[in-house]
Amino acid sequence: MSDSYKTLAREACDEYIVKHSRFIGYAKPVKTEKEAVDYINEISKKHWDAKHNVYAYSIRENGVKRYSDDGEPQGTAGMPVLNVILQEDITDCVVVVTRYFGGILLGGGGLVRAYTHSAKIGIDAAEIITLSKWTVCEIQCEYTFYGKLETFIRDFGGVTENCDFGENVTLNFRIKKGTEEAFNKKLQDLSNGRVGFSQIGEVIAGD
Repeated sequence: MSDSYKTLAREACDEYIVKHSRFIGYAKPVKTEKEAVDYINEISKKHWDAKHNVYAYSIRENGVKRYSDDGEPQGTAGMPVLNVILQEDITDCVVVVTRYFGGILLGGGGLVRAYTHSAKIGIDAAEIITLSKWTVCEIQCEYTFYGKLETFIRDFGGVTENCDFGENVTLNFRIKKGTEEAFNKKLQDLSNGRVGFSQIGEVIAGD
């Protein structure tokens, strides 16, 4: 798997009306297919009286992609929703589009446009973010070096998570996975070889 990927920041929804049909686009970040299915069931239960609860989802693990037209003509609903997910290049997410039929038929092309737009506004409301693998690190240094070190970590693209001011300063921070060697080389140059760092774990977090 790639060290970075795009997904959704939060659960959200948006809606619009076309020819008296009400479309509600729901979007949510998920980690597993079970989470996706549970969310689809939750929305379907919430909108039990709706004509259709169309869905699509994409899960990084095992490259799972699924969709359902939920009674709409084949190819006019679920696939357009999945296509938005694919075009936005996002994963670990589920989108459900609820439709309350307004009495006017939209036709095949109209349905494709409506479900595409509904998926897009739901995703936009949830906001796309990039998540990356980071290496969590720790450095102990003297107070005289602290200001220079903190600036260096920030300029390198790292993120300081915690500082402990004891006899010496202990910084916990993260840097992008794969940049450890370059970070160490610059740290050695900056400190004249007097300061080292230890790698204490990995996290997946936003940029």
